[in-house]
Amino acid sequence: MKKLLLSLLFVFFVKALVIAQNKNEKFVEKSMNRVDLCKENYTKLFGGEALTGKGTDPELMDILQKFIFGEVFKTGSLDIKTREMITCVTLTAMQTLPQLKTHSMAALNVGVTPIELREVVYQCAPFIGFPRTLNAIETLNEVFKERGIALPLETQGTVSEYNRYEKGSSIQTPLYGTEIRDALNSLPQGMGEDVSRFLTEVCFGDFYTRNTLDIKTRELLSICILATLCKAACCRCRNPRPGRGCWKIWTFSTLHSPKKISPVWRRCRRWAGPANTRILNAGLRSWKQKTAERKN
Repeated sequence: MKKLLLSLLFVFFVKALVIAQNKNEKFVEKSMNRVDLCKENYTKLFGGEALTGKGTDPELMDILQKFIFGEVFKTGSLDIKTREMITCVTLTAMQTLPQLKTHSMAALNVGVTPIELREVVYQCAPFIGFPRTLNAIETLNEVFKERGIALPLETQGTVSEYNRYEKGSSIQTPLYGTEIRDALNSLPQGMGEDVSRFLTEVCFGDFYTRNTLDIKTRELLSICILATLCKAACCRCRNPRPGRGCWKIWTFSTLHSPKKISPVWRRCRRWAGPANTRILNAGLRSWKQKTAERKN
């Protein structure tokens, strides 16, 4: 009996070692894939070579490049063009202009057109304000001049002074109903009516009606902006319901599937900091609530 038990223990121990070795080999293989993918994507985007070990801070660049161009690129099914559009809108919201210049060049390298790139930055204006948007546009125009792209670019506006409210409302209402306007009614001295009108006319009228980017893309970029602006976004995330919290997260989750949401959030967090998960948790709560209401 003792010999049998010892034999079984020995077999169990050997199997455990084999399983552990296989897991370790898979981990190494995964890490190697991350490195290879990093080098491949870096060359596509910038035309250079990643992980060279050169410069003043090669260790930080090694960690950064493997994570950003290797690890994050392995998640989700977003194409490289969409990934760079998200990157540019995130860097615009963060006002990291040197990196925006670099990735604007990269976006052009992977097929984003100049007009698409300009619209990506324009979409930030209702959320980050015009001064910051102008900073980003100045950076973008530097890239266009260096690339020999004639300015100004073709106009993309579609509304007039007489129909911008009507056109904006035709986009806003199907997405959000009256929840946002109702929530603003509690502001003092009739301020809610003015703010609500500004939102409809400027955000949805002047920007969402523009050509080149469709509504789904603009909503995708808008949630990226909010995910990047952690302070504002996290305030919206305390009560994720339309009109009373994460109205952008809510609507984005109704326009896109969870398979699309996850890599988009990962893309934003790679720039704004991977350790901050509050916006992701809030978005998941919003999506779960939406799913439950649909079932009911």
